[in-house]
Amino acid sequence: MLNPSFDHVMSEGDSRYALVMVTAKRARQLIEGAEPLIETESKKAVTIAIEEIVAGKVKFQNPNIDSIK
Repeated sequence: MLNPSFDHVMSEGDSRYALVMVTAKRARQLIEGAEPLIETESKKAVTIAIEEIVAGKVKFQNPNIDSIK
């Protein structure tokens, strides 16, 4: 089971897809050697990425439709 809960993590954004993409991208960065932005006992990259998002160290937002055109 994930700790923090998925509902708590979703409070950081409104799109499940965006949350998954940001988590995966950050986990990949950690696997490739990036330093964690928080202190944690976890060794798993995905867990660290989620904890960073919940702690507000990694932010994401949906793009503005006008900026895509």
